[in-house]
Amino acid sequence: MKQEITIDAKDKKLGRLASQVAKALRGKTEADFLPNRTTFPKVTVKNVDLIEFSENKFKNTFFQRYSGYPGGRKVFSAWEVWQKDPREVLLHAVHGMIHKNRLKKGMLKNLILKHGEDK
Repeated sequence: MKQEITIDAKDKKLGRLASQVAKALRGKTEADFLPNRTTFPKVTVKNVDLIEFSENKFKNTFFQRYSGYPGGRKVFSAWEVWQKDPREVLLHAVHGMIHKNRLKKGMLKNLILKHGEDK
């Protein structure tokens, strides 16, 4: 039976929220935690657009993508990514905090990010 965890992101710092979400995705908030478990809880984060984000973090954080071709590196500031979709910034932060192993993909599938308070 999958457990569902709901986290409200309103007025929370990005890094602290991301670590809380990563811990919940891994299943460490449950009493019967096993590191090799493949049934992870569903984690829903609401009010992602109301995360507290400092101005310096917007200016000094960059995301990059590489196409594989020479000159194919694209660099985006956190502000540009935030304007398109605030969920992408939190997803990137959580992605970096989860262990790099075969279970990572399954954990991220159980992450649901919502803009407002709607159900």
